[in-house]
Amino acid sequence: MHSIQQYQEFVLEFLNAQQEEREPKNLYEPIQYILGLGGKKMRPILTLMSAEIFDADYSKALPAALAVEVFHNFSLVHDDIMDDAPLRRGHITVHEKWNINTGILSGDAMLILAYQYFEQYDPIIFRELAKLFSKTALEVCEGQQWDVDFETRSDVTIPEYLKMIEYKTAVLVAAAMKMGAIVAETSIENSELIYDFGLNLGLAFQLQDDYLDAFGNPATFGKQIGGDIIENKKTYLYLKAIEFATTEEKTKLLQLFSVSLEVNETKIEEVKTIFNATGSTKATQQAIQDYTLKAFATLDKMNISPDKKSMLRSFGENLMNRNV
Repeated sequence: MHSIQQYQEFVLEFLNAQQEEREPKNLYEPIQYILGLGGKKMRPILTLMSAEIFDADYSKALPAALAVEVFHNFSLVHDDIMDDAPLRRGHITVHEKWNINTGILSGDAMLILAYQYFEQYDPIIFRELAKLFSKTALEVCEGQQWDVDFETRSDVTIPEYLKMIEYKTAVLVAAAMKMGAIVAETSIENSELIYDFGLNLGLAFQLQDDYLDAFGNPATFGKQIGGDIIENKKTYLYLKAIEFATTEEKTKLLQLFSVSLEVNETKIEEVKTIFNATGSTKATQQAIQDYTLKAFATLDKMNISPDKKSMLRSFGENLMNRNV
């Protein structure tokens, strides 16, 4: 097994080796640009790690890992267009640097390129990877649509929100891990268990992201603290606050979320005060822990050595203790 940093280096080396001059430049340069903007490369790292967990050489999983990374970045290019976002990872977004039409078309090309990486595998493995990938890609689109729908709804429930983040975020984490298992040709049971591990860890990761958006350290989080509050997003924190709030607190929270403002520190602090007062903050932290423990529960059933179980547990713990 290798370290997280080593897996990250393997992904970057393989990614750089794929870069080549292709025409038309206005189709391929935006792809190279978004893939070169950094990021933690968490999903492809999980594919490599999962392959080695099930006794395959990490290098065998590199094409599948890159398929996951290219697809993830494709979704970011299109998300940024939908959100009219000016920045991604601290750099200008593709549609702002080029234009919206280029962003759409380059994103479409990335989706096709992602599938092409599976062509490097034998037919049986190719079929399993493509089948999982198609299912996951459609679920990510469904999650994104729910996220858009929720922006104009005032009656979003917690089960609906959890389903949305499962599809928008967690299924790709789960699929990344299962792809490593498929490449390693482990048992169906192990493949399903590693998927469940990734799914629950992905849910915990997104809830942690919601929490850090409000209560993270501005110096380390890397994004505007209170961004979800500014955009009136009905996150888990918000929904739990509505559930627990007194009549007065609920009225105040609804009023704060009924107005669209630019960055407003007063609004952010008032909302965070309500989150703390209602117990929403503690409930969110508890949910993060619950999903993390659900992920760890699958390790007991997995047919792998104790040291590999320990490594997966350590990875999950580090992920949940992050501040970025």
